Amino acid sequence: MSFEGAKVMLFLGGDLLVIRRDHTEGIPWPGYLDFPGGGREGDERPEDCALRETREEVGLELSEELLEWGHQHGYAVFFAAHLPADRARDIRFGDEGYGWQLMPPEEYAAREDAIPHFRALLTAYLEGRD
Repeated sequence: MSFEGAKVMLFLGGDLLVIRRDHTEGIPWPGYLDFPGGGREGDERPEDCALRETREEVGLELSEELLEWGHQHGYAVFFAAHLPADRARDIRFGDEGYGWQLMPPEEYAAREDAIPHFRALLTAYLEGRD
């Protein structure tokens, strides 16, 4: 599989964990709401990339068994994972972005400051679960 990075739509209870992207020069979608994840290192598998990036960005250790969905969009692979709501206490924000927040997934899907194709992928995931 050819890919450059991986993202995780990470649910804590019924809410979605999102990160506010920074304004680093050259970054796509500066200031938009993003999912945990990022660029591939070396010959990482998509799952390994998603797990590493989630640990680096929000301090949450996920097991590969939690990753579901696995959908490739362009050069990125998207996963979903679900944790109990009380795991929010374990979040330790890293050094990328302006912060994190939890929000209902329907709110993310409707927001103008959410990355547009991420909104569409989230909606597709949610519709597939119904």
